[in-house]
Amino acid sequence: MSIPKTAIKSTGAPAPPPFLSQAIQMGDFLFCSGQVGCRPDTGAMVEGSIQDRTRQILSNLRSVLETAGTSLDNVVKCNIYLTSMSDFGAVNEVYAATFSQPMPARTCVCVKELPLGTDVEIECIAGVKSSAKL
Repeated sequence: MSIPKTAIKSTGAPAPPPFLSQAIQMGDFLFCSGQVGCRPDTGAMVEGSIQDRTRQILSNLRSVLETAGTSLDNVVKCNIYLTSMSDFGAVNEVYAATFSQPMPARTCVCVKELPLGTDVEIECIAGVKSSAKL
C-alpha cells in the first residue's frame, strides 16, 4: 500500500539538485530537506557571518513551508548541522529570534563537512493540512 506524497518546489528557495526534493508532503506533515545559506536568485552562498547564512537558511525554509501552505509557526522538529560547535551560540541567537513558543524539538550536531563548504545546514519537519492545495 502506497501513501500519497507530493514534492514541493518553491521558487523562493534555491533549486534542488535532481536527486532530491526541497520538501515532501505526506499526510499532515511536511519533511523539508536540509537548506544551506544560498541565495535563491543566484545560488551563491551568502558571505559574512554564520548568522547571515543562518538567516538565509531560515528564509529559504520559510519559502518552502509557505509554498506548501504552512509556516515556521508549524515546525515541530529541526535538525541543525554545524562544522564547529563554537558557532552554537551564534546560530542559537538567530534561531531563537525566528521561532516562537513552543519552540520546535531540535537536534544540533557537529559534522566534519557540509555541502558547498558551508558551516551550517538546517532541515525541519512541519505540520500541514493534508487538504492544502499545492
